Amino acid sequence: MEILEVLRRPIITEKSTALQEKGKYTFEVSREANKQQIKQAVELAFKVEVDKVNVMTMPAKWQGPGRRRGQTSPWKKAVVTLKPRYKIEFFEGV
Repeated sequence: MEILEVLRRPIITEKSTALQEKGKYTFEVSREANKQQIKQAVELAFKVEVDKVNVMTMPAKWQGPGRRRGQTSPWKKAVVTLKPRYKIEFFEGV
């Protein structure tokens, strides 16, 4: 897997925005990615140093009423903690 294929998109919610003050940033990542690959991808993409990576797999959920009823796909989320002097400027002002 290519290093830059690991990160899918940033997750911008109320909770993840509050975590940014503590130096923690949340991303949706590829389901096949492991912690080392996520760390390398964030360091390469944003030119920062990563302290810690926490990963969780989010389960599928049932969506929609009636004939359109179905399940969403399960996906993987990573919370990346940066070393104290680093920041990701991409998230500023969001």
